[in-house]
Amino acid sequence: MAEQRPYGTWKSPMSAADTVGGVVDFGLIAIDGSDLYWVEGRPSEGGRQVLVKREGEGAISDVTAAPVNVRTSVHEYGGGAYVASGGQVAYSEFSDQRLHLLGAGPITPRPGTPGGLRYADGRFLPDGAIVCVRERHDEADPVNEIVRIDPSSGIVSVLAGGRDFYSNPRPSPDGGRLLWLEWDHPNMPWDGTRLMVARFAEDGLIDHAELAGGPDESVFQPEWAPDGAIVFVSDRTGWWNLYRLDGNDITPLLTMDADFGLPGWIFGYKTYGFLSGGRILTTFWEDGVDHLGIIAPEGGQLTPLPDELTCHNFLITDGESRAWFVGFGTRSPSAVYQLDVDTGALVTIRANRMPVDPAYVPTPRVITFPSGEGEVAHAVHYPPANPDFDSPEDERPPLIVKIHGGPTSVSVPRLRPDFLFWTTRGFAIVDVNYRGSTGYGREYRNRLRMDWGITDVEDALAAAQFLANQGEADAQRLIITGGSAGGYTTLAALAFGDAFSAGCSYFGVADLGLLVDDTHKFESRYLDGLVGTDREEMRRRSPLYSVDRITVPVILFQGLDDKVVPPEQAEVIAAGLAENGIPHAHITYEGEDHGFRKAENIIHSLESELAFYGMVLGFEPDDDLPVVPLVTSKDGP
Repeated sequence: MAEQRPYGTWKSPMSAADTVGGVVDFGLIAIDGSDLYWVEGRPSEGGRQVLVKREGEGAISDVTAAPVNVRTSVHEYGGGAYVASGGQVAYSEFSDQRLHLLGAGPITPRPGTPGGLRYADGRFLPDGAIVCVRERHDEADPVNEIVRIDPSSGIVSVLAGGRDFYSNPRPSPDGGRLLWLEWDHPNMPWDGTRLMVARFAEDGLIDHAELAGGPDESVFQPEWAPDGAIVFVSDRTGWWNLYRLDGNDITPLLTMDADFGLPGWIFGYKTYGFLSGGRILTTFWEDGVDHLGIIAPEGGQLTPLPDELTCHNFLITDGESRAWFVGFGTRSPSAVYQLDVDTGALVTIRANRMPVDPAYVPTPRVITFPSGEGEVAHAVHYPPANPDFDSPEDERPPLIVKIHGGPTSVSVPRLRPDFLFWTTRGFAIVDVNYRGSTGYGREYRNRLRMDWGITDVEDALAAAQFLANQGEADAQRLIITGGSAGGYTTLAALAFGDAFSAGCSYFGVADLGLLVDDTHKFESRYLDGLVGTDREEMRRRSPLYSVDRITVPVILFQGLDDKVVPPEQAEVIAAGLAENGIPHAHITYEGEDHGFRKAENIIHSLESELAFYGMVLGFEPDDDLPVVPLVTSKDGP
């Protein structure tokens, strides 16, 4: 029989260590003949990115042994850190950022500044050379280019330069032409990119031509089709749909109010691949969930493929009937999957373990709720779930309002170990896809333009109120938390509203002006479209300058090596809270950058967050937790 206990005090089978112990983050997938490769980020190894290989249909083994870390810092967020073809593998080594050939060592020059030459998103050419994106940090502002690397001589030649950013260099199968994407400040790749093509010549590229895109059209994942045509994703209609270019004619493969693309935060994202008979296997976002489907070669017909997964990342195909992707669902932990679309057979190649018995897993639901003046926003609601406990009849659960980063990211219903940590203890969670999130078309994504810190805050509050009004949450125990851009929304909601009882910011932005002055190139003009360039407006929307309006306890977590949101951001907000006597904690971690990767720090931060909520909301968690250094005045504890 279930024991009656207040929410938040339930004894959980899910420890903080269980959220990372033996858990890996599956990444970029590649095929080379019959061999399959992917990347595993392992918190238990300090966040090291390991290249893993399955030989044919047989053994799975690590390709890169410690201390090799397959990770690039191009755009700081990285991605696209390796390429495999013809039995060769080239990868970026995090410690020196040089491009290495597996078994042969570095093949690019040693930079004058450590990490000053970075490489990503490569492809082998038919002659054995590699074409990729390079980012140079030997000048005041980093320089991005597309380069050709000769592995035998180490000679690096610039193929394309002069634009602020490049991605997706894709040589044609015969090696005669090259596709790529380019864009300039202040655009981000989901705002506007140009699809370019040129021919290889002895001294570089000639006959450059712009095929699609522009400042107000985002092109994503250009590819060479098996028949020589060019296929790409564009949001020219307001939705990221697939197009085909034959000669000078651009034809939509399918017109649909759904997104078939993603924001290019990292290199290597793929949402479609080619199959036999002219078919295309694709993922698409509709109603807050990522689906799989096949686009027929004629007639623009989409046939959905039923499965229980809610997301399918890094999709690749073999050109016939098989596909591989990183997938997860509401009751399925993340895994590398193999799918045969002709037989329907879905095989798990490598998976994270099921963290708890299914009885402890909540059933999330996608909700749409009113916000703004006649507008709506979206979220995913996770109720508390623990069969061992009931709550008092008149009690409602505390609600954690989770704010994703980006802010153009998207939250999808899924089984998340870190969410189970909370829901098994009696917390409810709402993961908010505020206006500005991806997956709901360009108009919804652009709704945050010039309104960051306003619209997202409004939607966070609306989600909490919606669930409280439905009896799904305690209106007196509303918590808001987020990381990076989500940390900014968290702090802004606390400074410019009064609905929340506590807040938790992970490496969040406190001062927009300081962010503009001290962030990396990729995001250095991002605020132009989110807030504008007026310094007074930045100041008005910066939580730091309204810290005196924060009246509830706050906990801050920060990596000391963060280049995206520097540690000074957390320091200034903590100082402001101390000056005003607001109870708070400021916890920092050496060796962590933007997003915690080390198991011990992930565990400590999660346990500290729980201890903090217990202290400030007045309940006793059934856990052995670290002591949180709570500061209540400028003079200390």
